[in-house]
Amino acid sequence: MEKSCTLVVHFDKGTPALANEIKEALEGNDVAAKIDALKKAIMILLNGETIPQLFITIIRYVLPSEDHTIQKLLLLYLEIIDKTDSRGKVLPEMILICQNLRNNLQHPNEYIRGVTLRFLCRLNESEIIEPLIPSILANLEHRHPFVRRNAVLAVMSVYKLPQGEQLLDSAPEIVDKFLSTEQDPSSKRNAFLMLFSCAQDRAINYLFTNIDRIIDWGEQLQMVVLELIRKVCRSNKGEKGKYIKIIISLLNAPSTAVIYECASTLVSLSSAPTAIRAAASTYCQLLLSQSDNNVKLIVLDRLNELKTSSREIMVEMVMDVLRALSTPNHDIRRKTLDIALELITPRNIDEVVMMLKKEVVKTQSGEHEKNGEYRQMLVQAIHTCAIKFPEVASTVVHLLMDFLGDTNVASAMDVVVFVREIIETNPKLRISIITRLLDTFYQIRAARVCSCALWIIGEYCLSLSEVESGIATIKQCLGDLPFYTVTEEGDGQEASKPIQQVNSTTVSSRRPAILADGTYATQSAALETAMSPPTLVQGSLSSIGNLRSLILSGDFFLGAVVACTLTKLVLRLEEVQTSKAEVNKATTQALLIIVSMLQLGQSSILPHPIDNDSYDRIVLCIRLLCNTGDEIRKIWLQSCRQSFVKMLADKQRRETEEIKAKAQISNAQPDDLIDFYHLKSRKGMSQLELEDEVQDDLKRATGEFTKDADDANKLNRILQLTGFSDPVYAEAYVTVHHYDIVLDVTVINRTKETLQNLCLELATMGDLKLVERPQNYTLAPESSKQIKANIKVSSTETGVIFGNIVYETSSNVLERTVIVLNDIHIDIMDYISPASCADVAFRTMWAEFEWENKVCLFPLSPIGYVFNQKVKKYGAIFSCSKQLHFH
Repeated sequence: MEKSCTLVVHFDKGTPALANEIKEALEGNDVAAKIDALKKAIMILLNGETIPQLFITIIRYVLPSEDHTIQKLLLLYLEIIDKTDSRGKVLPEMILICQNLRNNLQHPNEYIRGVTLRFLCRLNESEIIEPLIPSILANLEHRHPFVRRNAVLAVMSVYKLPQGEQLLDSAPEIVDKFLSTEQDPSSKRNAFLMLFSCAQDRAINYLFTNIDRIIDWGEQLQMVVLELIRKVCRSNKGEKGKYIKIIISLLNAPSTAVIYECASTLVSLSSAPTAIRAAASTYCQLLLSQSDNNVKLIVLDRLNELKTSSREIMVEMVMDVLRALSTPNHDIRRKTLDIALELITPRNIDEVVMMLKKEVVKTQSGEHEKNGEYRQMLVQAIHTCAIKFPEVASTVVHLLMDFLGDTNVASAMDVVVFVREIIETNPKLRISIITRLLDTFYQIRAARVCSCALWIIGEYCLSLSEVESGIATIKQCLGDLPFYTVTEEGDGQEASKPIQQVNSTTVSSRRPAILADGTYATQSAALETAMSPPTLVQGSLSSIGNLRSLILSGDFFLGAVVACTLTKLVLRLEEVQTSKAEVNKATTQALLIIVSMLQLGQSSILPHPIDNDSYDRIVLCIRLLCNTGDEIRKIWLQSCRQSFVKMLADKQRRETEEIKAKAQISNAQPDDLIDFYHLKSRKGMSQLELEDEVQDDLKRATGEFTKDADDANKLNRILQLTGFSDPVYAEAYVTVHHYDIVLDVTVINRTKETLQNLCLELATMGDLKLVERPQNYTLAPESSKQIKANIKVSSTETGVIFGNIVYETSSNVLERTVIVLNDIHIDIMDYISPASCADVAFRTMWAEFEWENKVCLFPLSPIGYVFNQKVKKYGAIFSCSKQLHFH
């Protein structure tokens, strides 16, 4: 069984040192060899092995050494070894170390004195400590503060022993006198901590005696003061007012750690608006003044908690919170935006949106690599603001449309989705958005963004000029037709190549050619013969249309979207155009473009031919343009937008339901006590105390103090470990928190006898590790005991915790009784909590995770192989699910 120690070291059990080798090194005169041997001995003891033959060797050869490292290791060795027998009596050989400890406590070197006093704090055997008490007290007057601060801790540990009050009954008085004269901050902190733990009244008396000098005390002492205030106010709420005044005064302390603790203490003790406002302001100051990103994240968590409990006050601080966006860390920026978006109101929405617009403009500088990701977060935040308050959309939509051609595809996609939603929910902005979109469409380089922008053009170009501009824009981005030509090579074979702008000379030849209607003919024509390999003008795709380059790269899904958009525009042109000739001309041009794309997809020029879905879609567009009925026209021009409107309404409904689900549901009990504020005596109460009383009454009246749901969930997590007929009944409450499992075991003695040395022995199977072995207890008849055990989890796999309860009865000490416990199964579902995820966010995470390459399910079984293949094949189907949950 592993033993606990203040030192945690790694030891490789594969190559343990032999006891004889350690003994020989300890008996030698080489100091370095002794140090190494002592370390090996300590590591062997920490791993549960016993080497009793070393004790006398260490007493003879190590104890007299004056080397500081050896003395420190010796104290660690003495801490680990067993100092009592099976009956709890101190071993006789322990008398040998008492004289050495007394000599160390009187040693001329302050380091030896200090580490020895620190070692005494970890001793629980009063028989060893009792003869050392005069030397401990003498060190309280030592000249060096290192000795004095450890002497105070030693006094506190002695007083806390079961027989401590008999050993050192005057300890509180001694420490109180020591505290009044001590000047060292650390020593004063330890002395105040001793009074706080062992004589609380003396600590409170010292606090109010020196209340005017609290601001000048050291950081460590101020932290203990705050801990004392929290403890006193929880036990006696009536005296909360005078302590809160101390907390508010400490908000001006020079230490940021003290300021943070003051704010946390204020929030935990008071719900008065003045106190909450002071705490929120303090958090905002820390958010801006601290450079450590971890500190900023912790402060943002505290602000998020305040947002939940005191939203009205946090609304006033939203601009202060947004100043944290200046931190170049995406986790901080994301958390800041999440908090701010839940605090927007009609009063502050203009300021918030203005701040977000300034941040968007800053991302254009290109100074940081991840500006695109930050811009995406800002676009999503502005999108949320525009949904909640549609009147601000007009101030941001045109600015964001400048980023439709962003190189960050995710950011550009968020912009075009935002534009699509705003153009539907804000009809007044339709004309300006369409005009701006047609002007900037050529800048778009991402196929997904082009598809969404084309849908907007097809649905919202309503007037004659808009429809004509839409068709012209698409034609311009597609370039001249056809998409490829057929040329004649030297061996008479025909070859094809896509037409992009190339450097060439012209010669006359007879060759097969593709006519404008898509048919083949042999004619005398000007043949472009490249004198050099085809090269793009200026070496990039910037000189040709964006749609052309994407379609020539083989993206026929985009080609199908282009065909659908042209079809919609032509159908709408028939409604708004009076000239039949113009309509026929537009229809012919659209058909020519669609047929050219279809022929490109069926040619051998591209490595991958057109897919069946895109082919069917393009052919359907050709049929519609050739023969259009009223029903089909209605479906294409009205039903598509109606489906989009329903989707937006469904999205709004889901968001509303989520907000309602997150809202706290609190109910007051009919027999709860309600105090009437106006009938209370206000004599001697400060404004802060009055506000606190009002807030407590409101919470009590609305039932905010009740937590029935939490209690019900806790009952569901209780596991029975023994039977009802067993002499010892045990049940456990299991708490799983990330990589920590806490077992809160309740043990009940159902017999009429006292159970001695009762021990809960636990073992684990799987990637679980018991952190600390529970200690032994003595259980009176029909009494109970709460035993906690911490277990560390190294991976989210299923594990099993098993064990037994061992005890001795007072009637038969020699016989130990063992009760086997039921197994506790830790399932992977304990680590997963439900959460909703938007479709766009899911697809982004799906693309980043690449889990089909990383997860290996049952690699050695044929079932696992088949399952893996099915997951890879149908992963796209899974991504379309609307009800996906993540942790």
